[in-house]
Amino acid sequence: DNEFVAILGPSGSGKTTLLKMIAGVAHPTAGDIRVAGYEVGPESKALVSYLPERPYFSRSMRVREMIAFFADFYEDFDAALARDMLARLGVPEGAPCAALSKGTVEKVQLTLVMARHAALYLLDEPIGGVDPATRDYIIHTILTNFNPDSTLLISTHLIADVERILDDVVFISRGQLVLHQSVDQIRQERGCSVDDLFREVFRYAE
Repeated sequence: DNEFVAILGPSGSGKTTLLKMIAGVAHPTAGDIRVAGYEVGPESKALVSYLPERPYFSRSMRVREMIAFFADFYEDFDAALARDMLARLGVPEGAPCAALSKGTVEKVQLTLVMARHAALYLLDEPIGGVDPATRDYIIHTILTNFNPDSTLLISTHLIADVERILDDVVFISRGQLVLHQSVDQIRQERGCSVDDLFREVFRYAE
Protein backbone atom coordinates (compact mmCIF):
# COMPACT_ATOMS: atom_id res chain seq x y z
CA ASP A 1 0.00 0.00 0.00
CA ASN A 2 1.13 3.55 -0.66
CA GLU A 3 2.05 5.77 2.24
CA PHE A 4 2.57 9.49 2.69
CA VAL A 5 5.06 10.38 5.41
CA ALA A 6 6.10 13.91 6.44
CA ILE A 7 9.56 14.68 7.86
CA LEU A 8 9.00 17.67 10.13
CA GLY A 9 11.31 19.73 12.30
CA PRO A 10 12.58 23.26 12.96
CA SER A 11 15.04 24.95 10.59
CA GLY A 12 18.42 23.25 10.79
CA SER A 13 17.01 20.03 12.25
CA GLY A 14 18.42 17.85 9.47
CA LYS A 15 15.41 17.29 7.17
CA THR A 16 17.22 18.15 3.94
CA THR A 17 20.33 16.25 5.01
CA LEU A 18 18.25 13.14 5.76
CA LEU A 19 16.55 13.23 2.35
CA LYS A 20 19.91 13.78 0.63
CA MET A 21 21.35 10.75 2.40
CA ILE A 22 18.40 8.56 1.42
CA ALA A 23 18.78 9.81 -2.17
CA GLY A 24 22.50 9.03 -2.09
CA VAL A 25 23.75 12.57 -2.74
CA ALA A 26 25.13 12.93 0.81
CA HIS A 27 26.71 10.32 3.04
CA PRO A 28 26.12 9.55 6.71
CA THR A 29 29.06 9.79 9.10
CA ALA A 30 27.65 6.93 11.18
CA GLY A 31 25.01 4.23 10.81
CA ASP A 32 23.54 3.02 7.54
CA ILE A 33 20.49 3.66 5.39
CA ARG A 34 18.59 1.05 3.42
CA VAL A 35 15.96 1.49 0.72
CA ALA A 36 13.85 -1.61 0.06
CA GLY A 37 16.60 -3.65 1.70
CA TYR A 38 19.41 -2.16 -0.40
CA GLU A 39 22.25 -0.12 1.02
CA VAL A 40 22.40 3.30 -0.61
CA GLY A 41 24.03 2.79 -4.00
CA PRO A 42 23.08 2.09 -7.63
CA GLU A 43 20.29 -0.36 -6.71
CA SER A 44 18.64 2.01 -4.22
CA LYS A 45 19.07 5.09 -6.41
CA ALA A 46 17.17 3.35 -9.22
CA LEU A 47 14.16 3.10 -6.88
CA VAL A 48 14.21 6.71 -5.63
CA SER A 49 12.76 9.81 -7.30
CA TYR A 50 14.18 12.88 -5.55
CA LEU A 51 13.07 16.51 -5.71
CA PRO A 52 15.72 18.75 -4.05
CA GLU A 53 14.83 21.93 -2.20
CA ARG A 54 16.54 24.16 -4.78
CA PRO A 55 16.14 24.28 -8.58
CA TYR A 56 18.50 21.80 -10.20
CA PHE A 57 18.30 22.66 -13.91
CA SER A 58 20.25 25.37 -15.70
CA ARG A 59 18.14 28.44 -16.41
CA SER A 60 19.19 28.16 -20.06
CA MET A 61 17.72 24.67 -20.48
CA ARG A 62 14.45 24.32 -22.35
CA VAL A 63 11.59 22.22 -21.02
CA ARG A 64 12.04 19.62 -23.79
CA GLU A 65 15.73 19.28 -22.81
CA MET A 66 14.69 18.65 -19.21
CA ILE A 67 12.31 15.91 -20.39
CA ALA A 68 15.08 14.39 -22.55
CA PHE A 69 17.48 14.46 -19.60
CA PHE A 70 15.05 12.50 -17.42
CA ALA A 71 14.28 10.07 -20.27
CA ASP A 72 18.00 9.36 -20.76
CA PHE A 73 18.81 9.10 -17.07
CA TYR A 74 15.88 7.13 -15.63
CA GLU A 75 14.51 3.90 -17.06
CA ASP A 76 11.26 4.31 -15.11
CA PHE A 77 10.54 7.81 -16.46
CA ASP A 78 7.22 8.10 -18.32
CA ALA A 79 7.88 10.85 -20.88
CA ALA A 80 4.35 10.65 -22.30
CA LEU A 81 2.88 11.22 -18.82
CA ALA A 82 5.24 14.15 -18.23
CA ARG A 83 4.30 15.75 -21.56
CA ASP A 84 0.60 15.32 -20.83
CA MET A 85 0.96 16.92 -17.39
CA LEU A 86 2.99 19.82 -18.80
CA ALA A 87 0.45 20.36 -21.61
CA ARG A 88 -2.33 20.60 -19.01
CA LEU A 89 -0.18 23.15 -17.19
CA GLY A 90 0.12 25.16 -20.37
CA VAL A 91 3.93 24.95 -20.32
CA PRO A 92 5.39 24.95 -23.87
CA GLU A 93 8.17 22.41 -24.36
CA GLY A 94 10.25 24.99 -26.19
CA ALA A 95 10.26 27.42 -23.27
CA PRO A 96 13.59 28.03 -21.49
CA CYS A 97 13.58 27.92 -17.70
CA ALA A 98 14.62 31.59 -17.66
CA ALA A 99 11.28 32.54 -19.27
CA LEU A 100 9.19 30.73 -16.64
CA SER A 101 8.10 32.03 -13.26
CA LYS A 102 9.54 30.46 -10.11
CA GLY A 103 6.23 28.70 -9.43
CA THR A 104 6.09 27.27 -12.95
CA VAL A 105 9.69 26.01 -12.73
CA GLU A 106 8.77 24.26 -9.46
CA LYS A 107 5.72 22.72 -11.15
CA VAL A 108 7.86 21.47 -14.06
CA GLN A 109 10.46 19.92 -11.78
CA LEU A 110 7.79 18.24 -9.66
CA THR A 111 6.08 16.97 -12.81
CA LEU A 112 9.31 15.32 -13.96
CA VAL A 113 9.92 13.74 -10.54
CA MET A 114 6.34 12.44 -10.26
CA ALA A 115 6.39 11.09 -13.83
CA ARG A 116 8.81 8.40 -12.73
CA HIS A 117 7.37 5.04 -11.64
CA ALA A 118 9.49 4.95 -8.49
CA ALA A 119 9.24 2.96 -5.25
CA LEU A 120 10.17 5.95 -3.08
CA TYR A 121 9.57 9.64 -3.75
CA LEU A 122 11.54 12.21 -1.76
CA LEU A 123 10.16 15.76 -1.94
CA ASP A 124 12.12 18.47 -0.13
CA GLU A 125 9.95 21.57 0.44
CA PRO A 126 7.97 21.12 -2.80
CA ILE A 127 5.47 23.84 -1.82
CA GLY A 128 7.96 26.22 -0.22
CA GLY A 129 8.05 29.49 -2.13
CA VAL A 130 4.83 29.35 -4.14
CA ASP A 131 1.36 30.85 -3.82
CA PRO A 132 -1.61 28.94 -2.31
CA ALA A 133 -3.13 28.10 -5.72
CA THR A 134 0.17 26.60 -6.86
CA ARG A 135 0.41 24.66 -3.59
CA ASP A 136 -3.01 23.17 -4.29
CA TYR A 137 -1.92 22.21 -7.81
CA ILE A 138 1.27 20.60 -6.50
CA ILE A 139 -0.62 18.57 -3.88
CA HIS A 140 -3.14 17.51 -6.54
CA THR A 141 -0.27 16.45 -8.81
CA ILE A 142 1.27 14.38 -6.03
CA LEU A 143 -2.04 12.66 -5.28
CA THR A 144 -3.05 11.92 -8.88
CA ASN A 145 0.33 10.74 -10.19
CA PHE A 146 1.51 8.74 -7.21
CA ASN A 147 2.48 5.12 -7.88
CA PRO A 148 0.01 3.11 -5.72
CA ASP A 149 2.73 0.72 -4.50
CA SER A 150 5.09 3.51 -3.44
CA THR A 151 6.04 5.52 -0.40
CA LEU A 152 6.41 9.29 -0.40
CA LEU A 153 8.52 11.27 2.08
CA ILE A 154 7.85 14.98 2.11
CA SER A 155 9.73 17.67 4.03
CA THR A 156 7.80 20.89 4.59
CA HIS A 157 7.21 23.79 6.95
CA LEU A 158 3.65 24.19 5.63
CA ILE A 159 2.16 21.37 7.67
CA ALA A 160 -1.47 22.50 7.47
CA ASP A 161 -1.31 22.41 3.66
CA VAL A 162 -0.28 18.73 3.48
CA GLU A 163 -1.77 17.29 6.67
CA ARG A 164 -4.88 15.95 4.92
CA ILE A 165 -2.83 13.66 2.66
CA LEU A 166 -0.48 12.29 5.36
CA ASP A 167 -0.48 8.82 6.89
CA ASP A 168 2.51 9.18 9.24
CA VAL A 169 4.70 11.95 10.58
CA VAL A 170 8.30 11.94 11.79
CA PHE A 171 9.51 14.81 13.99
CA ILE A 172 13.28 15.35 14.08
CA SER A 173 15.43 17.88 15.90
CA ARG A 174 19.21 18.31 15.51
CA GLY A 175 19.40 15.05 13.60
CA GLN A 176 17.59 13.04 16.28
CA LEU A 177 14.21 11.32 16.11
CA VAL A 178 11.69 13.04 18.40
CA LEU A 179 8.45 11.31 17.35
CA HIS A 180 7.17 8.83 14.77
CA GLN A 181 3.41 8.34 14.83
CA SER A 182 0.44 7.93 12.51
CA VAL A 183 -1.74 10.97 11.90
CA ASP A 184 -4.79 8.99 13.07
CA GLN A 185 -3.06 8.18 16.37
CA ILE A 186 -2.17 11.83 16.92
CA ARG A 187 -5.79 12.89 16.38
CA GLN A 188 -7.32 10.09 18.44
CA GLU A 189 -4.84 9.90 21.34
CA ARG A 190 -3.77 13.53 21.57
CA GLY A 191 -6.93 15.19 20.31
CA CYS A 192 -5.09 17.67 18.11
CA SER A 193 -3.87 18.21 14.58
CA VAL A 194 -0.31 17.50 13.43
CA ASP A 195 0.18 21.25 13.02
CA ASP A 196 -0.90 21.87 16.62
CA LEU A 197 1.33 19.08 17.95
CA PHE A 198 4.30 20.41 15.99
CA ARG A 199 3.82 23.88 17.48
CA GLU A 200 3.60 22.39 20.96
CA VAL A 201 6.66 20.14 20.65
CA PHE A 202 8.89 22.73 18.96
CA ARG A 203 7.56 25.91 20.61
CA TYR A 204 11.00 27.00 21.82
CA ALA A 205 13.14 25.23 19.23
CA GLU A 206 13.77 28.08 16.81
